[in-house]
Amino acid sequence: MSKKLWGGRFTKSTNKNVEEFTSSIDVDKKLYKKDIDASIAHVKMLKKQKIIKSSDAAKIIKALSQIELQIDKGSFLYDESLEDIHMNIENSLIKKIGNIGKKIHTARSRNDQVITDLRLYTKDNIKLLNGSLKNLIKALLKISQKNIKVIIPFYTHLQKAQPILASHFLNSYIEMFLRDMSRLKHTYEIADVSPLGSCAGAGTSFNIDRKLTAKLLGFKEISRNSLDSVSDRDFVADTIYSCSMLMMHFSRFCEDLIIWNSSEFGFIKIGDSFTTGSSIMPQKKNPDILELIRGKCSSVYGNLNNILVNLKGLPSSYNRDLQEDKEPLFSAFKTTMECTSIFTETIKSIAFDANKIKSSIDSGFMTATDIADYLVKKGIPFRDAHKITGKIVLYCEKNNQILSDLKIEEFKKFSKKIEIDIFNFITNEYSIESKKSFGGTSTVMVKKSITKYKKIIDKL
Repeated sequence: MSKKLWGGRFTKSTNKNVEEFTSSIDVDKKLYKKDIDASIAHVKMLKKQKIIKSSDAAKIIKALSQIELQIDKGSFLYDESLEDIHMNIENSLIKKIGNIGKKIHTARSRNDQVITDLRLYTKDNIKLLNGSLKNLIKALLKISQKNIKVIIPFYTHLQKAQPILASHFLNSYIEMFLRDMSRLKHTYEIADVSPLGSCAGAGTSFNIDRKLTAKLLGFKEISRNSLDSVSDRDFVADTIYSCSMLMMHFSRFCEDLIIWNSSEFGFIKIGDSFTTGSSIMPQKKNPDILELIRGKCSSVYGNLNNILVNLKGLPSSYNRDLQEDKEPLFSAFKTTMECTSIFTETIKSIAFDANKIKSSIDSGFMTATDIADYLVKKGIPFRDAHKITGKIVLYCEKNNQILSDLKIEEFKKFSKKIEIDIFNFITNEYSIESKKSFGGTSTVMVKKSITKYKKIIDKL
């Protein structure tokens, strides 16, 4: 006869290979604290509703606390034949206090038990990730303030476009990370719903109080449909998607920094503590941390694809496929949190090389747009101004000159509207400070943005 807690209708023991194949204990045992928290809340509710005796509830709660201490200390013996952490804890409870322990599963199914634990775990880890992201933004704000006078080019199609403040570049990623925080906040709200009391999918005939267990566990709401409750993994997909978006932003940031760190650019220097060397080339100082973060983005994308493909073909209610929801979620959290932490430390070690930037910033005709704008302000339609400026650039290229090399007589060959004041308009400094539109790169606007970000992050 089967010794399983669910084995009443079976006449033969489970095949050993089946036990190994169906076991998830190696993955889901990290849910043990959440499982015990949810079980204690459930027992307190059963006691309050007089479904079990107060004395029985006290014994169960005491024994669960002892089991938690055992697991904390590493002295708990897991049994793979019991499939998962939930059955391992319940079996241990029954061994400790006998038949009283069997009452814990009254008005509860593993279906709603598992999803409750997973929601609690997800909420906690979203908070941790959000906190790490907040620390990163604070670090970026300090770096942005420190480099408020550094001028760099920004690129389109990996070609120099226009001059901007380095702070403006850094602030662009702060915007991305703030969106990530907003996304995580929304994801948290989706996860903050208690399914406990849904049982297998139809609810229960016992007079339970679902609002009480939700309150005890810190859930904001309770789920409205018991069938949906046990099979809903939208919050898992949303969480991994949020992690994927954050990792994508990291990957882009890393790509910028890797390019700028190259000898061809030399715009930044990465601290020695966050680079590695070559086994054969002694001169090398490689940005391996940034490259690994960029690479690990793919793993999180894989986790997202994993859960979406898992869910797409499932019929309603609980199916054992859903046991596979934990590994991609746990993996996404682990990778994203590790990357957030190491990236924060790495970015603190990075310094802009102002001299190297200055030596290359004048090439590429980055103030050409400012000439076009200058001509527009002189009454020339923009499309005509654009064409005139293009001819000026072509002239410079043919004569191996930059814009500031030209004499006023040369400028006037292209338009009589151009006056001596043109030389004020074609400096990088003027170009930057003229961009005073909201969200622009002028020092005034960038400083306002930094002040705004500080206020936003203080409220989060």
